[in-house]
Amino acid sequence: MAGPLTPHLQDIAQPLAATPVLTDGNRNLVLVIAVVALAALVLAVVLVRQVLSADEGTDRMKEIAAAVQEGANAYLARQFRTLGIFAVVAFFLLMLLPADTTSQRIGRSVFFLVGAGFSAVTGYIGMWLAVRSNVRVAAAARAATPAPGEPSADLTTVSHRAMKIAFRTGGVVGMFTVGLGLLGASAVVLVYKADAPKVLEGFGFGAALLAMFMRVGGGIFTKAADVGADLVGKVEQGIPEDDPRNAATIADNVGDNVGDCAGMAADLFESYAVTLVAALILGKVAFGDSGLAFPLLIPAIGVLTAMIGIFAVAPRRKDRSGMTAINRGFFISAVISLAMVAVAAFAYLPSTYAELTNVPGDIASHGGDPRILALVAVAIGIVLAALIQQLTGYFTETNRRPVRDIGKTSLTGPATVVLSGISVGLESAVYSAVLIGLSVYGAFLLGGASIWLALFAVALAGTGLLTTVGVIVAMDTFGPVSDNAQGIAEMSGDVHGEGAKVLTDLDAVGNTTKAITKGIAIATAVLAATALFGSFKEAVDTAVREANISAADLRWLDLDISQPNNLVGLLLGAAVVFLFSGLAINAVSRSAGSVVFEVRRQFRERPGIMDYTEKPEYGRVVDICTKDALRELATPGLLAVLAPIAVGFALGIGALGSYLAGAIGAGTLMAVFLANSGGAWDNAKKLVEDGHHGGKGSEAHAATVIGDTVGDPFKDTAGPAINPLLKVMNLVALLVAPAVVQFSYGDDANLAVRIGAAAVALLVIVVAVYISKRRGIAVGDDEGVDTGHDDSQSTKRSADPNATATV
Repeated sequence: MAGPLTPHLQDIAQPLAATPVLTDGNRNLVLVIAVVALAALVLAVVLVRQVLSADEGTDRMKEIAAAVQEGANAYLARQFRTLGIFAVVAFFLLMLLPADTTSQRIGRSVFFLVGAGFSAVTGYIGMWLAVRSNVRVAAAARAATPAPGEPSADLTTVSHRAMKIAFRTGGVVGMFTVGLGLLGASAVVLVYKADAPKVLEGFGFGAALLAMFMRVGGGIFTKAADVGADLVGKVEQGIPEDDPRNAATIADNVGDNVGDCAGMAADLFESYAVTLVAALILGKVAFGDSGLAFPLLIPAIGVLTAMIGIFAVAPRRKDRSGMTAINRGFFISAVISLAMVAVAAFAYLPSTYAELTNVPGDIASHGGDPRILALVAVAIGIVLAALIQQLTGYFTETNRRPVRDIGKTSLTGPATVVLSGISVGLESAVYSAVLIGLSVYGAFLLGGASIWLALFAVALAGTGLLTTVGVIVAMDTFGPVSDNAQGIAEMSGDVHGEGAKVLTDLDAVGNTTKAITKGIAIATAVLAATALFGSFKEAVDTAVREANISAADLRWLDLDISQPNNLVGLLLGAAVVFLFSGLAINAVSRSAGSVVFEVRRQFRERPGIMDYTEKPEYGRVVDICTKDALRELATPGLLAVLAPIAVGFALGIGALGSYLAGAIGAGTLMAVFLANSGGAWDNAKKLVEDGHHGGKGSEAHAATVIGDTVGDPFKDTAGPAINPLLKVMNLVALLVAPAVVQFSYGDDANLAVRIGAAAVALLVIVVAVYISKRRGIAVGDDEGVDTGHDDSQSTKRSADPNATATV
């Protein structure tokens, strides 16, 4: 006979509280928040005009920029057509999942499309402006080296002007991210009131799913082009990174925009949306009526402080580097956010939990001050963002020891460069994981004996981190814009001397800002995933109350890790992170191989390329990267969506919860490791190119280039794609949890449905992975080369045996 249930399982059988309502006062507050969101979009338009008013440079620079714009637009257009199919299928599948009312079911599916659309718009705007800003940054730097007879410009002034254009470009993307995210969440709350959290599940899922596809697809495109360009251009031909003789240079610059700009913008937008979803779901339980508005108030404050932070990034003459100005803007924004949140918490929330309306009895009787809980939780998120920024900067900046140590290992060859970079990534992942873990646990402790208050505190910490996201997005976009500006300058040949040095310095700063934003993005992902884990618990508890489940069956809902099915779920969650990363990196390897053969073919069959008497066929490489990226993004996406379904229906709800825990743990470490290793290798290459350890053209330089090519898919494909992966899997688990409970336990238990759902999900995963692994790899032998492309778009094997060397 079953023994007594644990306190948690006993609590499941009890209703939480009366249903919270959206009061008139809260409705007016949410309306104000929606106006703030619109103000962010208005500011974005103002910044766009400022950026586009800058000079575009010479005709040659404009021509190159136009080619990049054409390639980026063509890729995103094809990507959106492909993803439109997934969106339509997901729309109808969501309609089949359980919901309390038909209105909720329809709203969830409709706002799934809204979330996906907003994510796409954010990514597209990031790309659209970046491909127009890059040439303007290059033109601004060109003023440092005036033409004969023209007065010389002040170098510091030139550098500051170029940096301002690049950062204001990022500011536009930041404003769209926070503006659309907050507008979407506010609209759902205003329309659906107390049902808003359920509908927001669809909004968050749409944002996360599209972001993951954009991150994977854009990451494969950009790094296939980058790796191919580096291996043939730098290592084999000994020409500079963005030399116009390299057929992969245009594709490389296109990739920066569709991967780093569009992909990361969509990624951070979905982090914003998903964190708000989790905060509102848990806020409704923990803070009752106030929980429907307060989670929106914090990011609204973040919108205002992001505006301040973006304009605060104004370089000064005494600044050591561009990072000094960026750090200043970030910390000004963070400090003002904390102060304004303190004012908002004490002005809006009551001084005791008993004064909160429509909350469970255990929360109403909880001692303490909800204002203190809210303020401290938000402060934890803000402080975490600052600490992650500093920690990531230490491991990736060119003037810090880890990167300098990698630079020194270049004197002994590429193997030691690779080993040193892996070591940096592994070590930094531990420190980042400890910081994130301490933040989660610190927020959790604020809830005391109440699990719901503890989980809500974690969600509030996530919203606290979101107060800095506007500046974070600006920092991230700054990186690829600076990189593209340097590429356009080098390809045009119109920027040299001091102007080229300005762009090189900006590019190095951009590498660091990209690494920092990836570190903060994974911190956001973990906080959001942990909060969603709490939302998952709430969904399971609600489903259990509505079902007739025996005490014996109730035990299978527990997350006791001593149960074999839960342990297996934990291992599978960690394993999926590794498989996902492997698939993404392998996709880059295959596509990069095709690029290598194509660029080699052009150098071989068009010898005039090297003396500038013939032009490379840039479009061939762009086409290879486009086709490969769109072909390869499906398998990781299907894995993310279907794996939780297979685990949940096959092993039960406890195993599904354990699966999420395993994915969060492994994903945190893996994402930081990949991002920081890649960032450190990239800046070690910059260090050598600046004249250290032999400089450009030396064996040390070749060693760091190889290290950088290894790190490219680490930091720009697999690593950042883990962020949306975690949230997609959490949201899928959240959406299917009621169905898993319904068909696993109680009166509606149906083994055939469970086996069928799990089998179909597993079969699709196996087939997709099998097809992916069977695709041709662009590495040949004496019998021939399989590039995975038809003859019209692929390369032909050279008689030179080196043409089939392993990439």
